[in-house]
Amino acid sequence: MSQMNPERFNAAGAVDLSPLVSKANQQARVGHPTPGAPESSAGGTAVTGDPAQAAAAAKVQGVPDVLEVPSLVIDVTDETFTQVAQLSAVVPVVVDLWAEWCQPCKTLGPILEKVTAQLGGKILLAKVDVDSNPQLAQAFQAQSIPLVVAIVGGKPVQLFQGAVPEQQVLEVMNQLLVLAEQQGVTGRLVVPGEGNASALAQAGTEPELPPLHQEAFDAIEAGDYNAAVTAYEKAIMQNPRDTDAQAGLAQVRLLSRLQGKTLDDIRTRASAEPSNLEAQLDVVDLDVSGGHIGDGFDRLLDLFAAGDEETKQIVRERLLELFDIVGQTDPRVVAARARLTSLLY
Repeated sequence: MSQMNPERFNAAGAVDLSPLVSKANQQARVGHPTPGAPESSAGGTAVTGDPAQAAAAAKVQGVPDVLEVPSLVIDVTDETFTQVAQLSAVVPVVVDLWAEWCQPCKTLGPILEKVTAQLGGKILLAKVDVDSNPQLAQAFQAQSIPLVVAIVGGKPVQLFQGAVPEQQVLEVMNQLLVLAEQQGVTGRLVVPGEGNASALAQAGTEPELPPLHQEAFDAIEAGDYNAAVTAYEKAIMQNPRDTDAQAGLAQVRLLSRLQGKTLDDIRTRASAEPSNLEAQLDVVDLDVSGGHIGDGFDRLLDLFAAGDEETKQIVRERLLELFDIVGQTDPRVVAARARLTSLLY
């Protein structure tokens, strides 16, 4: 299936999301990308990769930590999207574009709702009936459904198209939360009366993590990526089948590589030094962190095809690491793995 191109949201005839983003940012007092935010699918500025600073900056700017909502799953219309976009300054808003006649939509819908509930207020699921809301369908370039995208801090982020398994949906949502944390979107939504003695008091309650995973999470929150890498490596040594630790390790390594670098510096250096492997790998990290996963994989595979044996080994290792981040069942990973296999043999 074709992938949504969020950079075309403002194409002629489509709903212009910029005023919606503007209103959301005014309401939440977020006027610019947060320091430490990587490039999103809609663009961005800095890629310094410091989640702790980003979260602190967001709080200073007035974004609420906790917000009460009537439900974590809501129906959205062309008329109400503005209000929903405002919530993306607190948590990622996941948009499910569906239709009553679409059988895959009926398969995916309950999975999205289940994962939303499991994440306990870290995301909001906004359901859009494309038949009743043609403006939003056009704005999101919904050429086929189900189509799932996200809004983070008012910016669109492509997720996936088509019905996918529950585990893959959960993996994608966890990756979305990593991106949101990098951009300072770290709030929580609570629904009064849903098993909460006090919704606000329990808003910060997290599921208990294995000790080494918790150690890695705490290190990431503190911006100490080296400590996080060490914790995840210990977890993998104890259990080589710990796929969560493997994915976490790959994500932290990517964040560490981007720390202190800016989008402009990365793009400029890669353009000026096309034969510099390190510069090209930085662009790949930038693409993947910003949601341009297909572009990143294509760049790596082109480097692999043109490289010597040493280059091929480095590129192959980076590809395998990024496959862990994106998810082994993601269609883009499957396609990239197939091309890699053809290049190898």
